[in-house]
Amino acid sequence: MFQEKRALFVYCVSPVHMGAGTALGVIDNPIQRERHTDYPIIIGSGLKGALRHGLGWTDKADIKAVFGPETTESSEQAGAVSFGDAQLVAFPVRSPKRAFVYATSPTALARAARLLNIAGVESKWQIASVLPDQCRFVNPDLLSGDEVALESFVFKAQLDPNLRQISEWLADNALSKEAAYQFFRDKLRDDLVLLSDEDFGYFVRNATVVEPHVRIEDATGTAKGTGLFYTENLPPESLLLAPVMASQERNREGKKRSAEEVMALLVNGKDNAKGIDGCQLQIGGDATTGRGQVILNLAKGGKDA
Repeated sequence: MFQEKRALFVYCVSPVHMGAGTALGVIDNPIQRERHTDYPIIIGSGLKGALRHGLGWTDKADIKAVFGPETTESSEQAGAVSFGDAQLVAFPVRSPKRAFVYATSPTALARAARLLNIAGVESKWQIASVLPDQCRFVNPDLLSGDEVALESFVFKAQLDPNLRQISEWLADNALSKEAAYQFFRDKLRDDLVLLSDEDFGYFVRNATVVEPHVRIEDATGTAKGTGLFYTENLPPESLLLAPVMASQERNREGKKRSAEEVMALLVNGKDNAKGIDGCQLQIGGDATTGRGQVILNLAKGGKDA
């Protein structure tokens, strides 16, 4: 069905709240998570909806071809582009050295490599296994003796040249090439830390941004007595990866744009309409408080090399 595939990195530059809709614990408004890993994700349908609105396209034929028609016309045709869920690649964890690190795990890296391979991007990553309470790193500046400290924990550390190859690739491909992101490209290159799946899982469950809010009485403009609630956010500097797939245009009549033409339109835009590569986008809730700002960047490889 899909003839064209790309891999799209999503980099958070503010806290991001993609709501799960159901609260099972003390957090009233949790973020979306995978059931089997408990890793934060961004559901593909939410990403697609945010792009449909955020790109600001005005050509109705282009919107219909890529994203599909309005809901009232949904029986006419489907959009030619599909977005998969954005899966977590790296998660920021506080460090006494260099402010924070980009933490990852064997599972997170293996899933990213698989998705890249599906999209035709060759990664050739060699991913080591890691025991609990240990880590692999690339930057000696993170060391305190022979350990790396993260939050209130210490991990016995081992220098890993294969992890350096992965961090170099991510720095070159995952983040925007604009000058404003040079610091973060360099930091991703130097401060990637590989944790065990168990330790990584602890941080992604317990080191998100949780904020208290109060409901306001319209009449008085003061806090409502029973209105305290807690909202969870994916922290800034989180890095995720989503598959993007395109088929031939699915209209019933007239000329059908090829999958290559549809993908080129989505990636590059047309005339004054911007495309997704390098796009700054607001996704999720709490937009009026500056939440949900992300930068999109297509992994280069295959046809995009």
